[in-house]
Amino acid sequence: MPDTAVLRSDDEATAALERLLADRWSCRAFRPEPVAREEILRILDLARRSPSWCNTQPWHVHVTSGAETERFRAALRSAIAEGLQQSPDIAFPEAYEGVYRERRQISGRQLYSSLGIEKGDRIASGRQMLRNFELFDAPHVAIVTTERALGSYGAVDCGIFVSNFLLAAHSRGIGTIPQAALATQAPLIRRHFGLPANRQVLVGISFGYADDDHPVNSYRTDRQDLNQLATFCEG
Repeated sequence: MPDTAVLRSDDEATAALERLLADRWSCRAFRPEPVAREEILRILDLARRSPSWCNTQPWHVHVTSGAETERFRAALRSAIAEGLQQSPDIAFPEAYEGVYRERRQISGRQLYSSLGIEKGDRIASGRQMLRNFELFDAPHVAIVTTERALGSYGAVDCGIFVSNFLLAAHSRGIGTIPQAALATQAPLIRRHFGLPANRQVLVGISFGYADDDHPVNSYRTDRQDLNQLATFCEG
């Protein structure tokens, strides 16, 4: 017979994880108040337990607060004012086709609909895109870098770290949004934070307390069905 105490504990753990995964969302409007250093350290302490190939732990984060967040935001604002240039350390997808394009379009429609932006309004949608470089008014950003020599698998390991950072933050009532848009500004980020050449900019995570009253935070994206997710190969 199974140990009912262990089973109950497992059920509780699964329920807690399920709630975090189901409830977490990408925040695009933040309140101005900062997150206490103790809370940030707690999130990092949880995320650092992420698994990695051969336990290499290739991730490193530069976390801004206060005036440093504003200084970084100003640097991004100045760079964008000179003309949006894209220079990521890791190449972006060449195209989104098929189901990937469909999912991307649905997500975009949900975003713009929440803000009352009509289809085809390039000016308003472009203005919203530029909000990425304002960090959506977040009081903090974490710049995640990976070790260049570890290649794709180092980036995969960092992806696990990013996921756990998001879940850890959500468990503490802190909103987050991982932003590939920030990675387009890798040269600026490298200069701004004094990153060595062996570190690649992977993603930025803006974070803080969510503005729950803002309409942009009102929608949630869907996830694929299980029959789309897995192929079972059985004898």
